[in-house]
Amino acid sequence: MIRTLVALFAAAPLMAAAFATPLLAAVPAKPQSSLVPSGDPVNCISLSNIRSTKVVDGSTVDFTMNGNRVFRNHLPNACPGLSFDQSFAYAPTNNQLCSVDTITVIRQGGGPMRGATCGLGQFTPMKKADSSQ
Repeated sequence: MIRTLVALFAAAPLMAAAFATPLLAAVPAKPQSSLVPSGDPVNCISLSNIRSTKVVDGSTVDFTMNGNRVFRNHLPNACPGLSFDQSFAYAPTNNQLCSVDTITVIRQGGGPMRGATCGLGQFTPMKKADSSQ
């Protein structure tokens, strides 16, 4: 009986590692961006041309425009909650969204609530990376 308990305790770390390995392997790696800069950054983009937005991480948002042109905004600082909640609002004062404007994270837990408000950076035009490299 004692030998059986000792054998079980000795094998416990190996069994734990065997069961944990598939779980760790199943966690997907952060996808690499397939976009690269394609021109000089601009200070503003037209609100009427924004078709969709995509949160890349806590300090980067892609704005897809009409015609599938993408502008990437690298916020000057990480925006708390942005990468987790994946949604935000903006309230520009004119018909453009500019680097002097802010976004406000929309918190989703228990109904929509306002989260952190963060400043935008410049908008960098992006294009798909050349896959032949």
